[in-house]
Amino acid sequence: MNMESGHANNQDAAPVCVVIGATGGIGSELCRRLVAKNTRLVVAGRDEGKLGVLAQELQAFPVVLDATCTEQIDQCFTQIMAEYGRIDGVANCVGSLLLKPAHLTSDAEWASTVTTNLTSAFVTVRAAARAMMKSGGSIVLVSSAVARFGLANHEAIAAAKAGILGLALSAAASYASRGIRVNCVAPGLVRTPLTVRLTASEAMLKGSTAMHPLGRIGEPSDVASAIEWFLDPAQSWVTGQVLGVDGGLSTLRTRGNV
Repeated sequence: MNMESGHANNQDAAPVCVVIGATGGIGSELCRRLVAKNTRLVVAGRDEGKLGVLAQELQAFPVVLDATCTEQIDQCFTQIMAEYGRIDGVANCVGSLLLKPAHLTSDAEWASTVTTNLTSAFVTVRAAARAMMKSGGSIVLVSSAVARFGLANHEAIAAAKAGILGLALSAAASYASRGIRVNCVAPGLVRTPLTVRLTASEAMLKGSTAMHPLGRIGEPSDVASAIEWFLDPAQSWVTGQVLGVDGGLSTLRTRGNV
């Protein structure tokens, strides 16, 4: 893991936000939105090349790390606190996608899905809570619409994403008295590099679109704007919430998607 230095601490300056999984479709869109609001930004992820390009574009701090590694996450937050003296917002946009029924899912696929999604969320919450214990802040996690209703061939990813919902709600209760808000977004299918094998096929895209009552799949900006809203200090009375950003997928049944 590495982190550039040279930024002076300034308690009265713009808020400090950390985006983990910053180079993904949703993460990168969120980063651009935060920088546009004069946020001091730390971008974290595994791909050093992509991270460097994004950091240069946004004049952000790049941190190369494995979000599933406790030591690397802890070290990252320790360095940010040493550099800035505070952390106001944290978003974990790390995720994966496995579309298989349980009987075809290997032990390795199960372990990878849980580690990438749920473990990374847990170690992020733990490190962020420690950093925010005295001053409060906002933590936002990314779950999925499939954690809220049954969809075939999603057993592993649905289980991991459902765990994130439980994690967010419990952490929100644990840290409310400390002024730490914990919320969660639960997207439907979003057009990102992670979902390209679904969205690149005309037939699969048509079928997926039909499942969403609003008649389209999501774009990164749809989800990023919701995360940005949760991170905003103006939402100081919002915690323990799960926001479905899914075109109605998880809650509505219309003629088109039944």
